[in-house]
Amino acid sequence: MTSTIDPKSIGKVVRPRRHVRTLTGFIPETDETGKEKWPKGDEKAWRDGMRSVDKGISDVTRSVVNHVQTSLARQPYNLDDFGAYQASALSVRDDLLVNWNETQMNYTRKAPKRAYYLSLEFLMGRTLDNALLNLGLKDLYKDGLKNLGFNMEDLLEKERDAALGNGGLGRLAACYLDSSASQELPVWGYGLRYKYGIFQQLISQDGEQLEAPDPWLENQNPWELPRLDVTYQVRFYGNADRMADGSGRAIWQGGQEVLAVAYDVMIPGYGTKTTNNLRLWESKPKRGFDLNSFNAGNYEGAVEASNSADAITSVLYPNDHTSFGKELRLKQQYFWTAASLADILRRFKNTGKPIKEFSDHVAIQLNDTHPTLAIPELMRILIDDEDLHWNQAWEIVTNTFFYTNHTVLPEALEKWPVPLLEHVLPRHLQIIYDINLFFLQAVEKKYPGDRDRLARMSLIEEGTPKQVRMAFLACVGSRKVNGVAELHSELVRTTILKDFVEFEGISKFGNVTNGITPRRWLDQCNPELSALISKTLQLSPGAWLKELTKLEGLLPYAESKTFRAEWAAIKQRNKERLAHHVEVTLGLKVRTDAMYDVQIKRQTLNILGVIHRYLTLKSLKPAERAKANRKVVFFAGKAAPAYYIAKLTIRLIVNVARVINADPETNEYLQLYFLPDYSVSLAEVLIPASDISQHISTAGTEASGTSNMKFCLNGGLLLGTVDGANIEIAEEVGESNVFFFGHLTPAVEDLRYQHVYHPVPIEQKCPALAQVLDQISGGLFGGDGVYEPLLNTIRQGDYYLLTDDFDSYIAALAMVDEAYLDKEEWTKKSIKTTAKMGKFSSDRAINEYAESYWNIEATPVPAEKPASSKPAKEATPVPADIPASSKPAKK
Repeated sequence: MTSTIDPKSIGKVVRPRRHVRTLTGFIPETDETGKEKWPKGDEKAWRDGMRSVDKGISDVTRSVVNHVQTSLARQPYNLDDFGAYQASALSVRDDLLVNWNETQMNYTRKAPKRAYYLSLEFLMGRTLDNALLNLGLKDLYKDGLKNLGFNMEDLLEKERDAALGNGGLGRLAACYLDSSASQELPVWGYGLRYKYGIFQQLISQDGEQLEAPDPWLENQNPWELPRLDVTYQVRFYGNADRMADGSGRAIWQGGQEVLAVAYDVMIPGYGTKTTNNLRLWESKPKRGFDLNSFNAGNYEGAVEASNSADAITSVLYPNDHTSFGKELRLKQQYFWTAASLADILRRFKNTGKPIKEFSDHVAIQLNDTHPTLAIPELMRILIDDEDLHWNQAWEIVTNTFFYTNHTVLPEALEKWPVPLLEHVLPRHLQIIYDINLFFLQAVEKKYPGDRDRLARMSLIEEGTPKQVRMAFLACVGSRKVNGVAELHSELVRTTILKDFVEFEGISKFGNVTNGITPRRWLDQCNPELSALISKTLQLSPGAWLKELTKLEGLLPYAESKTFRAEWAAIKQRNKERLAHHVEVTLGLKVRTDAMYDVQIKRQTLNILGVIHRYLTLKSLKPAERAKANRKVVFFAGKAAPAYYIAKLTIRLIVNVARVINADPETNEYLQLYFLPDYSVSLAEVLIPASDISQHISTAGTEASGTSNMKFCLNGGLLLGTVDGANIEIAEEVGESNVFFFGHLTPAVEDLRYQHVYHPVPIEQKCPALAQVLDQISGGLFGGDGVYEPLLNTIRQGDYYLLTDDFDSYIAALAMVDEAYLDKEEWTKKSIKTTAKMGKFSSDRAINEYAESYWNIEATPVPAEKPASSKPAKEATPVPADIPASSKPAKK
């Protein structure tokens, strides 16, 4: 006799599920006096063997050498810079884990309300430098590695950026995790462990963007900790059969089951022992190899399940212009949210509290609509697995979730076809329909007979096929909704969610203006400027990097010629660093005696402006040209593989650069470069070097922007439209220190109406732009007509109002040129801009979320904070050329 199994039962859910505790989350037992008991063995032996964070150079070198020997199995004789980087990273990870363990134990003991940040992207950047800064070990490791024969800067360059994000959405999430730990808040992030990330951007001979895999995990990632004991089963497809008892419950069974395996990345706080966690999920097959198929000769079928499961976390944003890609993106979103909720629920249950108190102890932030499936998934868990009544479950759900909206553009609001949802997630479509009915009944009760309103507010958009409106689902299922800049939040309230504001009340809809972490975006990327600020303000870095408003102490120094000279010299050296990077990576020589103009995204208007500048320079006589402001323009950024027009823009930039840089008449006054494969590491070189940064979205289309904050924090002046966070930056730094152009948001819709019903030829409306377009069409930059689809977006419809804003844009560029020629006054503007950027710290933003949204409190680890890695510099006398009335009071 042996154990047997009914084949029909394979894949079916056994209810109720038994909650399984993993190897984490334990705390010591206590005796009758409340004293903690040591769990096993000799306590002294254990404590003698437990390490602490490195405290001296000998600790550092011992740890690094240990990893060279035992983790890498290498010797001093065959250790190169990359090996030294790996050993150093593993050594620093050991230090992080010491604090990580203490932090998690502290959370387990105190059981605070916890917040979880769900984001499909986390654009973390390089970790080694950031970890050393936050741990306060930068100088120790620099000296320790020098003793071992290595230069810290060389090792930092060996680290590869984690390919876990693409743009502002992911970088915002990374800043918020850093700030959460630095503010000692109990916040975890949840994302996906992409094998290839977005893609590696290459440029072909004709200037076209090419996409190659980015195998960032080809070498061991020293910053992650595999949690092979933390796994969850995630189901797709199958059948959802409602129970006949009227409870609304259903049994979802059959289909495909995939394993979610956890990988942890430690997130250290600055100047604190608090070390939070980013948990990433990797997809694995439940049964990776079908032996029966293999033995039957069906070799492809034997690994089919494995390949299907592995694909879920292979690539960030698979191309959804194909049915396969669209289905894969949906599977990604559900896989990630289902695994994250299962993990959050397990951790909550470890506290022993009843499920009805879930929302009292858990807050979940949805970063855009990508994680919205978490709402029906939590409903499914509470109803089907926890046997709660619908009303109970819905109350918990709507008190747990918080939704951050990142766009008001209707075409950018995520929707999923109903047939696809029904195929991939049949139970969730049932729940979404139930939510919709429940919600619309309440709307109809308040607005009886208003069928148009019901159609506008329905979670299901009628059409062929029907679509699920994910932004509406996120709004209905969340406790609060916020935009990410004051203008954007107002547009959310008055446009896409206007009906919901009227129905639910204005108090549900708020604003949290985005922020950036000054640790990475000033101290790390611009260390000379950071050191000058600390010296000038007579403060340690820790005093102002966590309280950025202290930068206002720089304002009087804008009047000091001595200080301005130091400031300008640092900007010049940052330009030289960028020029060196371009020469080393692209083999191109860049002049450094010119204004550096940088833009990362929305580049069509900018490249048309560059062409106009080139044509203008060509038309001048040599004597007139000699008076022109010298300028170097840098572009960077990736276009989505299916975004044909954006790829055409990149191609145009590359080919315009070839013509401009080779023209002996003008290349002394204008150079142009496209820097491929944009990343956080490249941004850290670009941003400190910029004199001017362009943020030129059509008014009302940019939610906030964070790169504008990074440029301004580093003393780059802002050229932009009156849009997003540009407005708030101008309010802080003063409009005399920014360069605005273009129409305002209230005029945009009327202008678009005129384009459709009363079009005016471009030649009549904007002759300067017409000339630029004609030169492109005429083949000045090659292409044989390849750019016509891009040009037709301007000639026909012009949704982004380039024909309306172009003249204003050119006039603003002329104002920039005139201002830059007065270098002393320009430097004053630069200093004042940096000094007034205190509002835009992600520390401020995350505290707003904690206090006004999540209702969580700081939970510091009970220990002394480590000393800063950068001791305060000796006090520097205030320059004598500052007017006496402007001198700051002595500290």
